[in-house]
Amino acid sequence: MARVTSVNISEKKGTVKHPVEEARLLPHHGIVGDAHAGDWHRQVSMLAEESVDKLRDLLPQLKAGAFAENINTVGIDLKSLPVGTRLRVGTAVAEVTQIGKECHNDCAIKKATGTCVMPTEGIFAAVLQEGTVRAGDPVEIIEEAAE
Repeated sequence: MARVTSVNISEKKGTVKHPVEEARLLPHHGIVGDAHAGDWHRQVSMLAEESVDKLRDLLPQLKAGAFAENINTVGIDLKSLPVGTRLRVGTAVAEVTQIGKECHNDCAIKKATGTCVMPTEGIFAAVLQEGTVRAGDPVEIIEEAAE
């Protein structure tokens, strides 16, 4: 079963995200307390541990939130989910709105390794139904989008 491994926020843009025990997700907003929240299509970012592991050989100290992701998961191939797929994450429901995004020029991980997984393997979602998310919560596809 797919599950959440970490929930991460940063209170200020430009700072590294850090794990929190629990996060509240709101429609038209994203994660309460996260600096990147707002009424736009990238309210919540997600990245699979399987993707992070690709770079842990080069940077074993990589922690949750290092790629500015809000939610880390295990057991679900996030990067293969088509835009429009709906997920239940904890008690919240979100819809995939974007796969990947351009890496910042000053990305420390890209500078150290020559590559970054967020541009091709991270996903972004908009919150459709309010709920809470914590490490250990299930992640399930509740509606698959057409490819």
